[in-house]
Amino acid sequence: MLEPTAAQIRDEKIYRKLGLTDAEYQQVVEKLGRLPNYVEAGIFGVLWSEHCSYKSSKAHLRKFPTTGPQVLQGPGENAGVVDIGDGLAVAFKMESHNHPSAVEPYQGAATGVGGILRDIFTMGARPIAFLDSLRFGSLEDGRTRYLFEQVVAGIGGYGNCVGIPTVGGEVQFSPTYRGNPLVNAMCVGLLKRDEMVTGTATGVGNPVFVVGARTGRDGIHGATFASAEDPHEKERSAVQVGDPFLGKLLMEACLELIASGAVVGIQDMGAAGLTSSSAEMASRAGGGIEMNLDDVPVRESGMTPYEMMLSESQERMLVVLERGREEVAFEIFRRFGLEVANVGRVTDDGRLRLFFRGEVVADMPVAALVDEAPVYERPVADWNPPVPQFVPTTLAISEAWLKLLAHPSVADKTWVHRQYDTSVRASTVLGPGHDAALVKVPGVNKAVAMATDGNSRYVYLNPRRGGQIAVAEAVRNLAVVGAKPLAITNCLNFGNPEKPEIMRQLSDAIEGMAEACEALGTPVVSGNVSLYNETRGVDIQPTPVVGAIGVMDGIEHRVPSAPRSVVEPTALWVLGREDDSLSGTLYGELVCDGPAGDAPYVNLAEEARLHQLLQQVAGARLVAAAHDVSEGGIAITLTEICIASGIGAEVEVANGADSHGWLFSEAQGRVLVAVTSANEGALVDLAATFNVPARKIGELTGETICVKLQGALLVELPLNELVATYEEAIPSFFVAEQLTATH
Repeated sequence: MLEPTAAQIRDEKIYRKLGLTDAEYQQVVEKLGRLPNYVEAGIFGVLWSEHCSYKSSKAHLRKFPTTGPQVLQGPGENAGVVDIGDGLAVAFKMESHNHPSAVEPYQGAATGVGGILRDIFTMGARPIAFLDSLRFGSLEDGRTRYLFEQVVAGIGGYGNCVGIPTVGGEVQFSPTYRGNPLVNAMCVGLLKRDEMVTGTATGVGNPVFVVGARTGRDGIHGATFASAEDPHEKERSAVQVGDPFLGKLLMEACLELIASGAVVGIQDMGAAGLTSSSAEMASRAGGGIEMNLDDVPVRESGMTPYEMMLSESQERMLVVLERGREEVAFEIFRRFGLEVANVGRVTDDGRLRLFFRGEVVADMPVAALVDEAPVYERPVADWNPPVPQFVPTTLAISEAWLKLLAHPSVADKTWVHRQYDTSVRASTVLGPGHDAALVKVPGVNKAVAMATDGNSRYVYLNPRRGGQIAVAEAVRNLAVVGAKPLAITNCLNFGNPEKPEIMRQLSDAIEGMAEACEALGTPVVSGNVSLYNETRGVDIQPTPVVGAIGVMDGIEHRVPSAPRSVVEPTALWVLGREDDSLSGTLYGELVCDGPAGDAPYVNLAEEARLHQLLQQVAGARLVAAAHDVSEGGIAITLTEICIASGIGAEVEVANGADSHGWLFSEAQGRVLVAVTSANEGALVDLAATFNVPARKIGELTGETICVKLQGALLVELPLNELVATYEEAIPSFFVAEQLTATH
C-alpha cells in the first residue's frame, strides 16, 4: 500500500493519527521548513508523544532534587547510578507498562520486565534484582482476576528465564484500577563506578550497529498508544512480544562487548524503537546519525522505513563502536547467535538522516526531534476530592481486624512471589515479605537494599502530603532493615493531563515528593511518567510509585521484619509518634465505602530522625526485628510479626487514645520493633539521643494476640485464625474460580 504524500498528510490531517495535534504539526513544518513526509511525520509524532517527551510533566519534574555526592548519573540516561563505596556503584530505574498490560497482560508485563532489564545493562551494570509494583481492581471481578493472574505470570515468565531474582515489590487492589491496571517494573544492577557507559553517539565516523533480535512489525505505535486514552483490544498489535531467552543472550553479549572497551555508546530500543535510540543518542552528543535502513535485519518481508523506525520489537540495542573495532561486535554477537549489523555512522551535522533503496527517506534536525519537543504548562485547577469526612463507627475491633487482614492489599502475597524465582544467583539476603529486600554484593561485606512503595488513597485525598508519604515510606523501609538510603526512582501514574484537576494532582504530588527527597537526602536519579491512565473518561486515583535504593555495610547488621525465633522474653516497642486518627486509612475506606478524610499525618523532620535512629539501632544490633507501621496500622503490623515468628502477643493501647484509632491509624513515621530485655535500656537511650518517641507496648507471648485498654481485655484473637485469614485471602479467589470451572 502506498504511503500518503506530504500534501495528503497535511490536507487530510493524517498527522493526527500519528500523534500530532494541529499546532504541533505546524511546529514541525516550521522546524523543517517544508512539509514532512510520512516517515518524518511518524517520527515526530512518536518522539513528541507524552510517553517519550514528557511534554505535560517536564515543567514539574524540574522540582525534583537530582544531585548529591552519591549521584554518578542522574535523570536523562537509560538509568540512574549511585556510588555505594569500595569502587562500586548501583544502576537502577523503574518504568511503567500500564497500557500494554491492560490489553495483553502477559506480554505487557513480560516486556515491561525485559525493557527495564535492558536499561540497566546498557549502563554497563550486571542486573542483580527485579522488583515490581502492581495495581488492580477488585478481585471480585473476573476480568481483574484474569489480568492479575496473567501479569504475575508474565513477570515470572521473563524474570525467571533470564536468571535474575524478583526480590520484592508490592500489589494493591482498588476499584479505581478496574479498567486500567498499573504494572511498574524496577531493575537494579551492579557495576564498577569507573566503568559506567552511556547512551551517547560521539566520534564522527564511528560505526552504528543494530544488535540482538530482528525487527518486526510488533509494537508499532507503542509509544503513542501509551500516550492515549482508553487502550482497546483493537490496539493489541501495539503490544510488543518478548523472548526472555533471547534477552538473556543479549544481556551477556552486551556486557561482554562493553567489557572489551570498544563501546562508545549504547542504548536500548525501548519506546519508539530505532527512532528514539538513534535520536536520543545523537542529541546527547550534540551531533547526528545517518543510517541505511536496507541494512537493518528484519524478520518480515516488505517492511517500510516507517515500520522499521517505529517498530518496538524487543531484545534490540543500538550500539556505537570505535571505528576500526567493528569485528569485536561481529565476533561476540555471532558467537551468541544474535543479529549484528552495521547500519550507519555518527555525523557532526546535527541531523538524523535515513536512507532506503538509495534514496533519502527522512532528514530532520536532531534538536527539533528531542530537545525542542513541546513543553506544556497545562492549566491547573483546585483539587477538592468528593470524599466524606471520616465518621466513627461501631464496627467491632475483631471484625475490623479480620476484614483488614483479608483485604487483598494487606493479605499474604505468597501466591504472587511463589511464582517468581526470588533467590537465583544465591545472593538474596532478605527477599519478599520484608520491608525491603537485601541483595549481597559479591566480594565485599555489603548489600544493596531496595524497596517500592506508594499509596494512591493518600495522594487522592491530599496530593502534596500523599507525595511526601510515598517517598517517606519507601525510604523508611530501607532504614527499617538497617540500610543507609541513597536515592530514589519513580513511576508517576496519573490520569488525563488535559484535565486541570489531574494536573493539580500531578503538580502537588511532585512538590510533596521533592520536599521529602530534600528532607531525607534521597535525590531522584531516574524515573518514568505514565499519563492518560483512564477508562471511559474516568481517571485512576493518582499513583506515584517510589523505588528506593540504599546500601548496608556489614550484612550481619540486617534487621528482619520478624524475629527468627523467640527463645527469651521479647518486648514490643513503638518508635515514633503514636497516633489514633483514622483519617485516610484503609479502615476508613472500608467503613465509608471509599477514601475518607485527609491523608495521614507525616512530619519529614521526624521521619529523618527516625531513619537515622533505625540505622544506628541496626549497627548496634539492638533489636531482633523491625517492621514499618503502614496500611492497616499497628494491628496489621503486629499481626504480620506474630505470623512470621509463630508466636502471639499481648499489647496495651496508649493512655487516652481511641482504641480503634490506636490500632488502625496509618500515621507515618512509626516502626514496631522486637527487643530483648537486655537491650531495652540501650534502645531507650538511643531513641532519646535522636529525639524519637519510644514506648513499650507489650511483648511476644502465647498463642493469641491480646489487646488491653487500661489493663482490661479489649480483644483477643487466636493466632491460628489470623494465619488462616491472612494466608487464604488471595488464593481463595482462584480456588473458588477453579471449583466453579469444574462444575
